[in-house]
Amino acid sequence: QFGGFAWENCGDKRDPVVLQSLSVAPDPISIPGSLRVSAAVSSSKAMASPLKAVLVVEKALGDLWIQLPCIDQLGSCTYNDVCTILDNLIPPGTTCPEPLLTYGIPCHCPFKAGSYSLPASDFILPDMELPAWMTNGNYRVRATVSNGGEELACVKLAFSLQS
Repeated sequence: QFGGFAWENCGDKRDPVVLQSLSVAPDPISIPGSLRVSAAVSSSKAMASPLKAVLVVEKALGDLWIQLPCIDQLGSCTYNDVCTILDNLIPPGTTCPEPLLTYGIPCHCPFKAGSYSLPASDFILPDMELPAWMTNGNYRVRATVSNGGEELACVKLAFSLQS
């Protein structure tokens, strides 16, 4: 049974990067709307390029969970190097956007080992032109991050969207 927002680490106990806490409000998440997020992550190892991320996104249809395809870089996609994507979004040498800047959270690779925490911060979710299959409903996401075939982190999320 779906119980609203939930998360868990799904990696091996030896995974160097672990999500310590994560909270998201409101539940369900509203698009457009404001999203309040707090999180803490600890890493015993630097995360460096190429940082591969594999997402598996599922949506509930009745009692079934259907894996969503990867369309326009949304959905169940494999990103071969998150570092390059970050460099394209935020040119290296420019300051990281808020609230990352205030809390000293890096936005470029390599991410040094250590603990990072984001106190409750508000993000605006714009009215995006989302494909119809990505709107209202219950979702599960599994994200795995690796470097050179070595798993660094694995996190599972469950959440609801309403638009």
